[in-house]
Amino acid sequence: MQERKIGFVNYAAYGLGDVLGAGSMAVISTWVLFFYTTYCGLGPLQAGIIFATARIIDAVASPLIGYLSDNASSTRLGRRFGRRHVFLLFAIPLLPSFGFMWVSGQHFLYYLCTYVFFEMVYASVLIPYETLAAEMTHDFRKKGMFAGSRILVGHLSAIAATILPAWIVSALGGKDSPDTFLIMGGIFSLAFMVVVTIVYFFTWERKNEEVELAQTKTKKPSIGSVFANLYKGLGFTLKIRAFRLHLGMYLGGYISQDIFNAAFTYFAAFALGSLFAYSSSESLSLTSYMAAGIFTVQTLAVAAVFAAVAFLPKFFPAHTYRYAVVAYIIGIIGLASFYLLAPESRSVQLAWLIIALIFAGIGRGILNYIPWNTYNYMADVDQIVTGQRREGSFAGVMTFIRKAAQASAVFFVGAALEMGGLVQGEKVQSAETMESIILIMTVGPIIVLILGYWVSTKFHLNTDTHTVLMNEIERFKNGETEASSDENKAIVEDLTGWKYDQLWGKAIRKDGTTV
Repeated sequence: MQERKIGFVNYAAYGLGDVLGAGSMAVISTWVLFFYTTYCGLGPLQAGIIFATARIIDAVASPLIGYLSDNASSTRLGRRFGRRHVFLLFAIPLLPSFGFMWVSGQHFLYYLCTYVFFEMVYASVLIPYETLAAEMTHDFRKKGMFAGSRILVGHLSAIAATILPAWIVSALGGKDSPDTFLIMGGIFSLAFMVVVTIVYFFTWERKNEEVELAQTKTKKPSIGSVFANLYKGLGFTLKIRAFRLHLGMYLGGYISQDIFNAAFTYFAAFALGSLFAYSSSESLSLTSYMAAGIFTVQTLAVAAVFAAVAFLPKFFPAHTYRYAVVAYIIGIIGLASFYLLAPESRSVQLAWLIIALIFAGIGRGILNYIPWNTYNYMADVDQIVTGQRREGSFAGVMTFIRKAAQASAVFFVGAALEMGGLVQGEKVQSAETMESIILIMTVGPIIVLILGYWVSTKFHLNTDTHTVLMNEIERFKNGETEASSDENKAIVEDLTGWKYDQLWGKAIRKDGTTV
């Protein structure tokens, strides 16, 4: 493929898409549980039911969107606007639905419907969007640049998600109010519309001719067989060894952060507020305490991602991932011990807190960057097995698993907070409740991080092995069926989990299904 020139504007435009991707998830994971339990009259378990219901619906919607995105080039609209871009175009006017989530004083059904509707709009954008880096280039380094741009923007969006409420509180006279979150929802809704429009105009897709060539090995299924074979085909993504291990690392990094975020919101509000109490004339709102703590973590995460993108000429994700896990665990333990030991000296408190936040921020930044970088190469590993380009199927699985993991984590935190005695609407909690918050914020993330660390020891995709993989793909395209060397054969078999003589479409039946 003759690749188009990729400039700064293209990297920036692609990265801006994560204002919706990571930005909305940062807002939701950080604030929505607190908003529901403080201003909407919902208990933590009721909020958990909302998340669980959305995931059940998403179990059908996200994989279906991924499948439709892969096959939209066969439709008139798909050929005109692009099989990925057509989804972005039609979702733009629906993005203000994010703001409707943040209206206080409504009933349970209102919050359920608004949350589910936005999740569907989110999936219709993110699944096609996540394929674009692999559509625009085959180059390992360029894909890494796309991933770095995306994660940097995602962290900046997360920073905005934490400082915007504090600014709005200040503008409202220093008082916490549900209007804070409604205004924030409106600002982000407008931002989502703008950035998705930019992504639409400054990114591109693989030419229709190349897509059709990659799909000639399979017979186009009928509409009836689409649904019959949808989950079988998507399940095949899990037969790719590198993708399974990638998901293990991804979930280790992200579930740990989802649990941490949901619990840290309450920790920052109640623990920091109690330890750094000011006089009544200098009092700060709960929102301000929360924003200050989370802002520090996210700022350091941005610095960590920037360093990773700028100074790593070669990318060895598994090794870097393990260093990040250790740093994040140190930060989590430091924050917990900061509250439990609570030294009397204000300077010691601040130093302790800053050191813990530094480790947490660096660890989080790298844990966010690595999975979305390695994800860009999963379709390459799949291609050597199937002979197809199925970025949409992988994006569908990734989006579903991402949201399912987040919902499960928030549900777990909500249920644990309910058991721990959290009183909804109260701005001061009991000592027993605070101990429960610390336990949730510490033990849950550390267990998940250790599992991710273990999985990373088996993950061998990196700059060097990806080069071997792409060379073997070229050999298959040229009609060769034997590996260039025993060493390269072993590398490809390790990445795919398949024997070499099963590769390049031999795993695909004539009816288009997978064995």
